[in-house]
Amino acid sequence: MLLKLFLCFTLIPVVELYLLIKVGTVLGGVNTILLVIISGFLGAWLARLEGMNTLVKLRANLQQGLMPAEELIDAVIIFIAGVVLITPGFITDILGLLLLWPVTRNRLKRFLRKKFDELNMKGNINITRFH
Repeated sequence: MLLKLFLCFTLIPVVELYLLIKVGTVLGGVNTILLVIISGFLGAWLARLEGMNTLVKLRANLQQGLMPAEELIDAVIIFIAGVVLITPGFITDILGLLLLWPVTRNRLKRFLRKKFDELNMKGNINITRFH
C-alpha cells in the first residue's frame, strides 16, 4: 500500500509536469496555461451541474422513502472528480472529466459494486444490518 501511495504522489505529478512541458513547447506557455485554466473551469461547471442533478435525485428518493444508495455513490464519485480536477494537469483533468461523465461513472459504479460483492463473498467485508 505504501508503494502505491508513493507512486501515486510522485509518479503522477512527474508525468503531469512532463506533459505540461511537452505541450508547452508545442502550444506555447501561455496557451498551455490557458488550456489548463479552461479545463478547470469546464470541470468545475460540470461538477456543479452533475452534483446538483444528483442532489435532486437524492432528495426525490428520500421524499419517497427510498434509500438513495446510487445517488450517494454518485455524490462520492463526483466529489472525487472535483478534487482530481483541482489538480493542474492533463491526465488528472481527463480522469476528472471521465468521472463526471455519467456513462463512465456508471461503469465505475458497476465495477465497484462487483468488487464489493467479491470482497463480501470472500469474507473480507462484514456487513451488519441494523433493524
